[in-house]
Amino acid sequence: MSPIETVGVTTDGECGRATPASRSLYASHVTELQVVLPGTPLADEIVRAYMSDVASRWYGRQATPGELEEAFRSEPYDELQGTGGIFLVGVEDGRAVGCAGVRFGDGFAELTKVFTRPDHRGQGLGGRLLEAAEQACVDRGITTLRLDTRAELREACALYERNGFERVGPFNDEPYSDRWYLKVLDTGVR
Repeated sequence: MSPIETVGVTTDGECGRATPASRSLYASHVTELQVVLPGTPLADEIVRAYMSDVASRWYGRQATPGELEEAFRSEPYDELQGTGGIFLVGVEDGRAVGCAGVRFGDGFAELTKVFTRPDHRGQGLGGRLLEAAEQACVDRGITTLRLDTRAELREACALYERNGFERVGPFNDEPYSDRWYLKVLDTGVR
């Protein structure tokens, strides 16, 4: 796979890799979704913005460069590729403006690093990223998508709840989490 591969979400909600025919339709969207390999400049750019936002909220002030580097090291995302997962990035005019990662497990997947830059919130990008992440799970036969987060990340909690995620009891012991969500995905198989 190349470091960047465009995926599209059509107006009827279908998601998948963009074909030459769908690229022009998809290009009409302001922000395109791309599957990006972790560690590439585009991926690192948006993950650093995500870490800055989350760490600054945790500390109640702007996180220092050292705190951001520690957060970046303590939450690696290099497994979000190949059979281990997928990393989706919303790109507008060559700039990463949102992201969502999925870590594939045995019969379930975990959503991670869901983020939209503040100046792009409220435009539907978060929902599009979730939809693409869910489709990646369904494509692999995964029917359960779960995540952990914090209540202070109000925008994220609202996004998950709007998109059908239900609060559940803790399924891990993440020290920074105080909310857990789960969604059973519709695979279309009856």
